[in-house]
Amino acid sequence: MKKLFISFAALCLVASVYSCRETEKKAEDAMDATEEAVEEAMDATEDAMEETKDAMENAVDSLGNAVEEVKGN
Repeated sequence: MKKLFISFAALCLVASVYSCRETEKKAEDAMDATEEAVEEAMDATEDAMEETKDAMENAVDSLGNAVEEVKGN
């Protein structure tokens, strides 16, 4: 009976270690996916900022041209 109990305890220990490894792998995968999503969001934000900057520069140029046309008339 004692050997059966020790064998069962050893089996439980092996199962728990295997389960922890599996959980650790899932956590690592989730962390990698989160990191990738953050990097993509940062890239998208940077692109949006560049587009906004370009649009503002174009608006300033257009406004300057309009002022020059009004002054010329």
